[in-house]
Amino acid sequence: MRAWFVVLLLALGGAGEARAADAFATDWAPAQEAAARLVAGGPNDAALEIRLAPGAITYWRDPGESGAPPSFDFSASVNVARVEALFPAPTRIVEPDGSEAFGYRDEAAFPIAVEARDPTKPAALALRLTYAVCAKLCLPAKANLTLTLPAAGATPYAATVAAARAATPRRVDFSALGAKLTALDARDWRLCLPAAPGPPRDLFIEAPEGWFLTTKAAPGPAGRDCFAIAIEEQPKGGAPPLAVRATIVGGDGAVEAALSLGAGD
Repeated sequence: MRAWFVVLLLALGGAGEARAADAFATDWAPAQEAAARLVAGGPNDAALEIRLAPGAITYWRDPGESGAPPSFDFSASVNVARVEALFPAPTRIVEPDGSEAFGYRDEAAFPIAVEARDPTKPAALALRLTYAVCAKLCLPAKANLTLTLPAAGATPYAATVAAARAATPRRVDFSALGAKLTALDARDWRLCLPAAPGPPRDLFIEAPEGWFLTTKAAPGPAGRDCFAIAIEEQPKGGAPPLAVRATIVGGDGAVEAALSLGAGD
């Protein structure tokens, strides 16, 4: 076992938050430069926690120019009608080769919403997780985690799960953002939002398979946060309008919304 992971487990144990597995948490599953576990918040929610070695990163559902998104397989779960793992807001990370990744440093917690098939019985999650961890090298990581959620009531990890949910972008209607989308030409747009207090904003655009779009901060009028959106790659024969998902982080909280590029901007 790598020294950093031993130190990590000792530190977590000393803090009292990530002691050895109890009724509401799995053991940490170690991987190269990372470790993962499940924690239960209550009968209908849980979270996957990933802890990373110093300098290591893992990826968002859109990994950017490199990397791979995590994969969640809950198919072996028992008494589960529906399960959804959500993604906390990403950060923009410049990798050693100059490419730009979207993901997480240090740690990430993915909230998991669960609907039991029979609400009178506890749901049992069985997760087969694959994810990528990049430090000096990029390596695949895997974990098989099983955890039975409580039949009722909150657990000692309820605050951890609530914090994971709070870090997940809120889904909103694009029209509620007060944004202005302007087409500059057939491949470029400018998106401007009313300025908001808080951390600097960033914009991430997810496009259908075969398309690759970039975003970056752009000049704009006073009182507006503006971004340039550009199509860098598109499938043969593909053309706007293009349905995308926009995730806006920073400001007064992360949000995500669906919008169409090229539909009479």
